[in-house]
Formats: sequence, structure tokens, C-alpha cells
Amino acid sequence: MKKIILTILCCLFFSFSYANDTRDVLLTQKRSFQLPQFKTFGGEVIAEVNVGWESYGTLNELKDNVVLITHYFSGNSHAAGKYHKDDSQAGYWDSLIGPGKAIDTNHFYVISVDSLANLGAYNPNVITTGPSSINPKTQKPYGLDFPVVTIRDFVNVQKALLESLGITSLHAVVGPSMGSMQAIEWASAYPNWVPRMIAVIPAAQSDAWTTAALEQWAMPIRLDANWNNGDYYQSTPPIEGLTAALMLITQQALSPTFFNQQGAQVGYVPLESGPLHDIRQTHSIVKWLYNRAKSRASQMDANNLLYLVRACQLFVAGHQGSLQNGLKNIKGKTLFIPAQSDLLLMPYMAELSQNLLQEQGNNTAISPLDGQSGHLEGILNIQEKANRIRQFLEQD
Repeated sequence: MKKIILTILCCLFFSFSYANDTRDVLLTQKRSFQLPQFKTFGGEVIAEVNVGWESYGTLNELKDNVVLITHYFSGNSHAAGKYHKDDSQAGYWDSLIGPGKAIDTNHFYVISVDSLANLGAYNPNVITTGPSSINPKTQKPYGLDFPVVTIRDFVNVQKALLESLGITSLHAVVGPSMGSMQAIEWASAYPNWVPRMIAVIPAAQSDAWTTAALEQWAMPIRLDANWNNGDYYQSTPPIEGLTAALMLITQQALSPTFFNQQGAQVGYVPLESGPLHDIRQTHSIVKWLYNRAKSRASQMDANNLLYLVRACQLFVAGHQGSLQNGLKNIKGKTLFIPAQSDLLLMPYMAELSQNLLQEQGNNTAISPLDGQSGHLEGILNIQEKANRIRQFLEQD
């Protein structure tokens, strides 16, 4: 079992999931939603916005059984199920979403939407508008001409899609990591839509520590000569910079316990012969990390990563002057599920938000994950909170 989990972890935070029994597979399809134009929070207009989305379950007649799943930084709308029965992996939260599961598709209509500037720009199952997309005005990739986008913009695109389906409120919004930012933003920006919100491995703002940490993800790309100030679409992309960024993301998303276990598997020791005799050589654990990151870089876009970093850095609940002001708008019940071993969005961030909501009289709770997978506890081991999530969704 440990080898299976480690193999999944090697996929680098981008396609974590658990395969269903092929006798009872939840099947889904990627659909496309278009907006002729979209005005960003910053006041700029993007023409011909296109995002992918998926759904699971059936929308009821009253259209009041909708659970929105908002995805993490490197994820997309493939939250559960498979596109084909023989797919090797299901969506990243398949252990949580489906018939009879915690988010029960026998009762709920579950929907998820690709973010703008989705990291997996070259993944064939991702449909998104971002810096790598063709600018209809120039017929060339946007590059850095693409407007800065925010978590509020991701939410507003989701809201436009929901409204196009005749949906005017949610049963709940649930999301991990960057998805928790979107879930919290939904609850703050559109409180009448959100009676229940679950934030997993969460943050309600990017504080000074987090903003500085996120900048480290962007720096290797900017330092890669092939980045060329974002203008690389007709030449060599900054793959090495992107790979270095993904190495940082991977390590920060995991934990020392995981890395020490992985080091033992690859034969890591401090005094390895190669690094001892040649400064250009690296340790076995560093090679492992590099190879995993490099294997994913071809499906991703470096500029898109920069835009997602900036969206996270700009985030504060409600997009107002302070976290306190944003949280004051929240009316719905809230549940925070941090991971105790998280080194990326550390538990203090969830505790701060939950305490502020409690002080202002909101119905709020916190239920930590106790495993040793770091930030990825909220993806890999979310089933440990399945009963808690089910109970929360069933509350009046």
C-alpha cells in the first residue's frame, strides 16, 4: 500500500486520485463554457473567455442541490470519476465524491470549473483561457499582455457558469488549497449564495510569509533566459525554470517525513559518491525530485504559473482592506480542515480565520487532519474526514 501511495505522490500534486472499482465507475465528461467577454476585478476586459467544467449527479427541479468544488493550484475541474472506464486514475477527490460517498451524487449535483490561467495549459483535458491562449485581437498568444487575474475572478467565472444553468444558490462550496481560497471568497463575496462552506488545507488570505514563499515559485521562471519576459511561445519555453519551480512546489507541498521515506527508497545518503567528487552532480533524492518535476513540465505553461502565483499572493477574503472586513460578510456555516503537518498553508492560517469567525458569532468549526503527508493530506487522505464532511453537508 505504501508503494502505491508513493507512486501517486510522484505524480507531483497534479493528478492525485484513487481508481474506482471498474464495476461501478462514476463517468463524467469535460464540457466547455464561454463568455464573450469578462471584466476582471482589476477592471480589464478579457474577450472570448473559455473554461472547462465537469459535473456529477443530477440537478434537481428546484436547482438547490448544487455542491461546487473549487480546485487546487495545479489541479483542474476533474474532481471525481473517469472519462472512460479504462482510465488509469479517477479525479483527485474521487474518494469523497460519488454515489453513497461523503459528497453523495445520489443527492447532490456536484460541479467543478477550471480556473482561468490553469496551470495544465497543455493537458488535453484542460480547457482554459490564460496567458498561453490566443489573443483574439492579435491572433498570437497573450503572454504578459494577459490581465492580472484574482481569486475573485475565478469565482466570478464560476458564478457566470452557474447562472447560465439557472442556478441561483449553492447547497455548499468545498475546496482544497487554492480551492479553499475560492470557497472562502464565495462565502464572503456572495454570502446569500453560500449557506455552507468547507475549506480544506485552507488560507483566507496570503499573509507576508505566504506571499514571500509563493514568490520563490515564480523566481526560477523569471531567471530562465528562455522566459524572455514572457515572450517564448514561438521559441524555446523556459522548461528548466518551470521544472525548478515545480520542484519547490512539490517539496513545500509534502513533509520531511515523506522525503526521508522517499530518500530511503532511492538509496539516499549524505556522503554519496557523485556529489562528493563532482560539484556538478546531485544527490539521489534531488535527482528524484527533479525527474518528477521535469516529467510534468511539458503539460504546463510557465506564464500561467506566474499568474496563478500572483492570484494567490493578492488574495484576502472578500478582496477588501483586511481579513477581518472580508470575514464579516460571511453568513453561512463554515468548516475548516487544515493539515497538522502542512508546511505550505500552515494550520495557524485556518485557526486564525476560524477564531475570527467564532468571535463574530458565526457557526464555525475546525477539524484537523493528523497524517504526515504535509499539505497533500488534504488531497490524498481527505477520506479520513468523510464522515465529518457528510455530517456538515446534511446539517440544516
